[in-house]
Parts: sequence; structure tokens; C-alpha cells
Amino acid sequence: MIISSWNVNSIRARIENVKNYLNKFSPDIVFVQEIKTEDKTFPYDEIKSLGYESYVFGQKSYNGVAILSKKKLSNVKNDIIKDKNKQSRIITADLKYKNKTVNLVNVYIPNGNPVDSEKYIYKKKWLDNFLKLIKTFFKKNQNIIIGGDFNVIPTAEDVYNSKSFENDALFKLEIRKKFREILNIGFNDTYRFFYPDTEDYTFWDYMRGAWQKNNGMRIDHFLVSNSLIRNIKDIKINKYPRGKEKPSDHTPIEITID
Repeated sequence: MIISSWNVNSIRARIENVKNYLNKFSPDIVFVQEIKTEDKTFPYDEIKSLGYESYVFGQKSYNGVAILSKKKLSNVKNDIIKDKNKQSRIITADLKYKNKTVNLVNVYIPNGNPVDSEKYIYKKKWLDNFLKLIKTFFKKNQNIIIGGDFNVIPTAEDVYNSKSFENDALFKLEIRKKFREILNIGFNDTYRFFYPDTEDYTFWDYMRGAWQKNNGMRIDHFLVSNSLIRNIKDIKINKYPRGKEKPSDHTPIEITID
């Protein structure tokens, strides 16, 4: 089984790229972020024609998350973080796997830039609320897979030029510490579990030829709980969609589960 995560940067604008990816690679479940559309305007029928049910928590023009799944999911929720800014950033669901219930958590964590603004304060508060939520989840069920666009560069090895990001909301030390706090609950950064020393990226800006120069950053992650990590056979950064015409600035990450 393959579970994928992809910030598509507007599902309606990239629908042909999304359909191409689903057809070519056929992941079983896809966590999608930044869909940038309301529930009522989500392309349900086009996704369904490829064999996927869509579970959507949309927002007009900004943010928005969804789970596309060939597998039957249950207990789908999108109101689990009370966000005073009313931003659609998290959706969860349960998956039956080998007589276990696996809690799937799809997140689009705030960017937070610039750091001297309310956006950065909002990011920190959102992460604090997310930490509390995951601790609550973990007490009830330790089989959890968190995936999405975290907008966090965990280490200097996860960005092409760490010096230039020292005062960026994606790389600020206090933000990286919050990422570590999530791991310390009982999770693994799955990419680093398999590839502890590899430098590779999931995002390349549209500006300054970043894709062509490989000036990227690794900000999309799968965090898998200790109880499930041995069931993960591999993780892949699939760069094929980033090289297509009119791509998202992110590319999918994929975990293969035994």
C-alpha cells in the first residue's frame, strides 16, 4: 500500500497534473494540501472517475486539505483544532490495517513569514494546539501516520543554503524545536529513518531557477509512530510531477507500507 502526500498548490488549477499523477503512480491514499477551493467546488467527479473517494475540508482561495482514497476510511473529522482564523488546515480519518485502526492525520501547517508579524505568532499557536491534539490522539491510539506540508525545515541538511534561512519562519530554532517535540511523543521522521544522511528536497520555489539549480528544501514530511515504523518499507520523494508543465512548487512524498 502506498500513502502519498502532496501540496498541489490549487487542485483546480493543477487538476490535469493531479490526474496524471494518480493514473501513472496509483497511490492508495493521497494527503492533499493547499487545495485552495471550497468543498462545493472541489473536483469530486474527476477524482472519483479514477477510483478515489474525496474527503475534503476546503476554503475559498486559500489553504484547504483533502484525503483521496481507494481504501475505505471512517471517522473523518475536520473540526479538531478550533482555529479562530477559520483556516482549513487539518483533516483526519481512520484506516483499518492488519486488524489495527490507523489514525491518518493530514496537515497544512502555517508558513509563518514574516517572523515579525502576526503570521509567525499564529504559526506558533497553531503548532502548540497541534502538539496538544497529537498527545491526546496518542493516548487513545498509538498507530498514527501524520503527513503533509509542515512548513518546517528540520535541519541544515534539509535546505540548499541554511545560512540564508536563519531568520525564516520555516527554519527558526523555536519552530524546529516544536517539530522535535512532535517526534518525541513517539514518532519518526520517516525520510530520516531510511536516509539519515541524504540531502534531498520536496519544494523548489518558482523564482530564480530554483528547480533547475536544485535549490530546494525538505518541508513535506511523513511522521510515523514507533508502533508502525517497521511496517514502512520505504519512502520516496517523487520528483516526476515537479518537472511537468505548470507544476506545483511541491512534489509528492510516498511511503510504502507492508
